Amino acid sequence: MADKSFSQYANPDALVSTEWVAEHKDDDSVVLLESNEDVLLYETGHIPGAQKIDWHTDLNDPVTRDFINPEQFAEFASSKGITPESTVVFYGDKSNWWAAYALWVFTLFGHKDLRLVDGGRQKWADEGRELTTDVPSPAKTEYPAPAQRNDAEFRAYREDVLEQIGKAPLVDVRSPAEYSGEVTSAPGFEDKEGALRGGHIPTAASVPWARAANEDGTFKSREELQAIYKDEAGVGEADEVIAYCRIGERSSHTWFVLQHLLGYDNARNYDGSWTEWGNAVRLPIVTGTEKGEAPAQ
Repeated sequence: MADKSFSQYANPDALVSTEWVAEHKDDDSVVLLESNEDVLLYETGHIPGAQKIDWHTDLNDPVTRDFINPEQFAEFASSKGITPESTVVFYGDKSNWWAAYALWVFTLFGHKDLRLVDGGRQKWADEGRELTTDVPSPAKTEYPAPAQRNDAEFRAYREDVLEQIGKAPLVDVRSPAEYSGEVTSAPGFEDKEGALRGGHIPTAASVPWARAANEDGTFKSREELQAIYKDEAGVGEADEVIAYCRIGERSSHTWFVLQHLLGYDNARNYDGSWTEWGNAVRLPIVTGTEKGEAPAQ
């Protein structure tokens, strides 16, 4: 595939190529973070200079189902050698599934320069580029605690989703079987991320997250993404759009597409997703392949 220009996307600075990483990975201003679904993958080899970020233990509060607070985020960023001026570059396995999640969480805390490696770990490895098992030990930095976590702008709660049914586009990024209700959890996650009910949120369009990626893990062109989300899914020129999956990780990938590649400024990720909605008492659902109608008020 010929090299593509990131200038076609709404926010071209949100993506970097593997070539860019090879050229800039040793820059003092650049911090590389690898986040994978397979949390043991980093130890088998990673981009030289990259540090591991574990979505479960580094970004989530161990007791509440919520993210770490601003003070904990500042401590975490400091431990990785990040300053507020750092260019933080994320990559990972599964077409950047968890890397996009980590980038989204950093967005909640207001870090300005966040980028994703187009194609992620797969593309770097497929190109035969260097991998190492050496683990860097960055010096701690002074990272001031953000004044607050900006949930309102980028994160949707179930009350927000309930309010937007029938008013703003909802995008269900899970598999077709999860969307229809044929299964109540993603394959391989039946024992820990299931739900009592199968189906989807009324009026949500089904767009499995991986449709945004090419076989090599890179993002599809803006034209192709517009055809999928703007036209097929019916997002159109909507002022607001909410994506969800089962716990908010696959939908982070779609959020990145909507926010940074297609330019929907009010795209939010509902990280409570189906594990919350499918288990909640009296919340409306639809089964089958049709979007369904908004419940009568």
